Amino acid sequence: MIAPLTSAVRGQPLPSIAEPVIEVRDLTKRYGRNIVHQHLNFDVKRGEIVSIVGGSGSGKTTLVRQILGLERPSSGTILVFGEDTSKIDPEAAHLMRSRSGMLFQQGALFSSLSVFDNIAQPLRELGKIPDDLLRDIVMLKLEMVGLPCKHASKMPAALSGGMIKRVGIARAIALEPELLFLDEPTAGLDPRASDEFVELISSLHRALGLTVVMVTHDLDTMVALSTRVAVLADRKVLVAAPVEEAANVDHPFIREYFLGLRGRRALQALPPERRAKLPPAALEPASSELPL
Repeated sequence: MIAPLTSAVRGQPLPSIAEPVIEVRDLTKRYGRNIVHQHLNFDVKRGEIVSIVGGSGSGKTTLVRQILGLERPSSGTILVFGEDTSKIDPEAAHLMRSRSGMLFQQGALFSSLSVFDNIAQPLRELGKIPDDLLRDIVMLKLEMVGLPCKHASKMPAALSGGMIKRVGIARAIALEPELLFLDEPTAGLDPRASDEFVELISSLHRALGLTVVMVTHDLDTMVALSTRVAVLADRKVLVAAPVEEAANVDHPFIREYFLGLRGRRALQALPPERRAKLPPAALEPASSELPL
């Protein structure tokens, strides 16, 4: 299920990396006595695709929820588009949220709404939009994510997992956002659907000039898409760098995550010039079969 957009932007240059659009400084997040983040610092620049990785309970989704303003940090500051999210008024906060889109895990579509109405929902929140214009926008978004317009009348229960995620992406880009957040975008997809979805994200990144922040456990997705990888461990961001540089950091989690069998297999798919920067351990045979 290749979107026409994918063919249209193939060969088009990546968006230029520019000024920071997310700046997290000295962030601490507590739930009672449980400290999730402590003195955490994190930046995302315009045009990047930054993957956030970390072990279970490291606070990846919690960090994204704070950036989106869905949760408040216990201390520290978060600037989005240069605005302190803890100090802006409700109207400015609403405008800022309209500049961001979010794909939740499993798509999180409204089960009682059709595909059309799920995609139209953010547009309707803006106010009265003429019906013919609304229809044109929704159909355009469906086409952009590679779904025929005939699916617009279907209910989420009639869709496959991959189609649900595509509708979720169409809804996330309905307002032409500058920032796109993805929470486990390829979870639950078979290898072919996962590869096609990675291509779709890459195409949208190029076509719309998006800045993408992605939480993922999928090493292949991370390696294929990321400009930089931010590794969460010990309640902070250990490193935020291209994956070949992150893999060189000497830390137990990084060794386990990047230099295990699955990590080596994913890293060895990098282009030769980037593969040359990997630590020697990452270049060990990635086959699970023992030599005879």
